Amino acid sequence: MMKHDFDLIVIGAGSGGVRAARVAAAHGAKVAIIEEYKVGGTCVIRGCVPKKLLIYGAHFAEDLNDAAMFGWDIPGCTFNWPVLRDNVLAEVGRLEAIYTQTLANHEVTIFHERGELAGPNEVRLASGEVRSARIILVATGARPMLPPVSGVEHAITSNEVFHLERLPKRIVIAGGGYIANEFAGIFHQFGSHVTVVNRSDTILRGYDEQLRDRLLQISLAKGIDFKFNSTFNSIEKAEDGTLKIDMGGCDDLEADEVLFAIGRKPNVDGLGLDAAGVALGDKGQIKVDDDNRTNVPSIYAVGDVTDRIQLTPVAIREGQAFADSVFGDKPTRVDYANVPHAVFSHPPIASVGLTEGQAKNKLGSVRTFTSDFRPMKNVLAGRNERSLYKIIVDETTDVIVGLHMIGPDAPEILQAAAIAVKAKLTKADFDATFALHPTMAEELVLMK
Repeated sequence: MMKHDFDLIVIGAGSGGVRAARVAAAHGAKVAIIEEYKVGGTCVIRGCVPKKLLIYGAHFAEDLNDAAMFGWDIPGCTFNWPVLRDNVLAEVGRLEAIYTQTLANHEVTIFHERGELAGPNEVRLASGEVRSARIILVATGARPMLPPVSGVEHAITSNEVFHLERLPKRIVIAGGGYIANEFAGIFHQFGSHVTVVNRSDTILRGYDEQLRDRLLQISLAKGIDFKFNSTFNSIEKAEDGTLKIDMGGCDDLEADEVLFAIGRKPNVDGLGLDAAGVALGDKGQIKVDDDNRTNVPSIYAVGDVTDRIQLTPVAIREGQAFADSVFGDKPTRVDYANVPHAVFSHPPIASVGLTEGQAKNKLGSVRTFTSDFRPMKNVLAGRNERSLYKIIVDETTDVIVGLHMIGPDAPEILQAAAIAVKAKLTKADFDATFALHPTMAEELVLMK
């Protein structure tokens, strides 16, 4: 047999790649990982972790305002963007060091440079060095898309938003998905005037319709502006830094920043996939089978680069399954049914299972239970914002097939509730469970 430098080379040190490398090494494999930027990937470095920290920071705007009705007098509150930005970036640096140390503790060799496939068992590093492995795993993730618009170089994406020198007084956010709606809430709470531009008339496509409508109503009431069925023709930067945006479908706009959050595409450019003979799908994703294997037997792929479900926990689960199957003699496949989702908007949305429309199309006969209420804290604070919880039940079996929520702490509550949906518990099981009073979560077991 041909002798290789490593048993496994992983290209990309994001959540999926790091998990695969660590677990494979724990199974006794000799492992190397290649990362051209920072260890930790999108989630840790420029995605869900720093964004969630911004969301925590943004929540203080409402919390401080509500505090007055609870007896707290907090005069002279001001927000300092550089303080939050720098603290968030420092935390990102701390986490990167932890991820790097974890790999070192498992004796994983780290190459801090770009790598590309040179064949079915070889990777060429940016230095020109070529390393070989019995198995290669591609875990390069995805990156934000930018439209072919004149002047798009003046815009930013979620990659750059964490490094802004100053808080924009006016920001235009393009997109209708979770990233666009999350940053809309963040910047609005920080005091920016936010305009969301969407090329269709629907936000958060794929989420339950009632929850989408509720978030839109609340966002409009807060003062976030929406431009539907609108497109960008061009962006021009004036001498004073103002961005003048020529629009189609609505009036032209002016802003200090334009943020594109219109989707993400797999990072496959310049990876040498052609040289290795790896097949791609129609969206540029690496095509894999149920065991994460490409059409080339020695090459696998996990995470966003495969464009199955672009979520960090999914990439981690895929990396674990890959390592256990290939190096741990424990064949494992990922079950993609009932993957929970969250939108950390203001207020947040959390969802698992089928929406009402999907359930009706798939099952035919369903029962829907809803609880539309004003949280106790909002009542005393004088805030009219209402929460909505929704349970979808298969009428034939009484099994809960979908659970959808919008309201404070909805993602925290749904994580536990998602276990019940995954376990195929029934509405009768929920009904038989005592309420924990007074909580928002008790609404889940009180719906009739």
